[in-house]
Amino acid sequence: MANPEHASPAPVHRRPTLRNVAAEAGVSTATVSYVFSGRRASGAGIAEDTVRRVMEAADRLNYRPNTAARAIRTGRTGTVHLSLHMLSDPWSLAVADAVNAEANRHGLTTLILADGDWNAALDRIECDVAYLDGARGGDQTRDKLRALADRGQHLVVFSETLEPDGFDVIRSDAIPGCDMAMAHLLENHTVIACLAAEGAVAGAARGVTRYTPYVRALEEHGIPLDPSLTATYRESSASAFASSLDLLSRPVRPTAIYATTDFAGIAAINAAHRLGLRVPHDVAVVGVGNTPDAHLIAPTLTTVGPTDFYRRQARIIVRRALGEDTEPPRVHEFEWSLFPGGSTDLSAPQR
Repeated sequence: MANPEHASPAPVHRRPTLRNVAAEAGVSTATVSYVFSGRRASGAGIAEDTVRRVMEAADRLNYRPNTAARAIRTGRTGTVHLSLHMLSDPWSLAVADAVNAEANRHGLTTLILADGDWNAALDRIECDVAYLDGARGGDQTRDKLRALADRGQHLVVFSETLEPDGFDVIRSDAIPGCDMAMAHLLENHTVIACLAAEGAVAGAARGVTRYTPYVRALEEHGIPLDPSLTATYRESSASAFASSLDLLSRPVRPTAIYATTDFAGIAAINAAHRLGLRVPHDVAVVGVGNTPDAHLIAPTLTTVGPTDFYRRQARIIVRRALGEDTEPPRVHEFEWSLFPGGSTDLSAPQR
């Protein structure tokens, strides 16, 4: 019986290094470093065949770049942080898809914080840029953002009220677009319902929300506001669907619905189908946001929103991450337009 004291020691599995990858690929360590730096997608210098050989060698050796060491050496982490307050919303999904595609083109990794505390998260992690869509206006929020910016954190904030203060602001004012949506419905309808987020209806007493254009447009056209034609939903598609079913089952059934988000508009179309109603001939629907999902449902959803918003915003975010945008933080304006779809096209054949 073998003496365990004289047994051969277990082999030591060392983590593959940059030098190992260079030897495997037949290139210099400088070339491997450049390939994994994230700069190659935005610049020149390395042939695609060389990049392929380096990546294949890294895969064979199971090599993974040491991001912590790179961050210390370059001051960059290679990561983009997205804080999205409602990930199930087609708007948030479209933002995430666009940023992830643009980040991947430049060798960056996208991390998503869903429905979380962005301030606490950014206190604990390092990233090349953070995008926040849930930073509500107010002194406390501005102070938190300013503190992060002073620390050197690049920030891009989606807000209709905040002003740049060491961070970029994406400004995409929905109210003019909502006015367009109501004007479009009023061309053919007078019995118009509103499917609105709970906060939009409650907040309209204190200021302008997406519910305001609905009330204002009816008043301007001499149409009395009927409370039974307003239904609210919480921030989920299931809630919007349930509210749509209730709205379309009331004694006074609307001939059109103004929904304050695209996902609510999509829910309204699905609810109409469930009840055997034809869209748009029994009920027309308009949403807000111009999300990709609006163009995938049948009939397509008429919506309002910025043109090519998601791809353009993704470029702003990634350029900050890469350090390509050296201008001071500023407001990036996105104007809204109407995108007519099948959900309001009364000239379409009835089914």
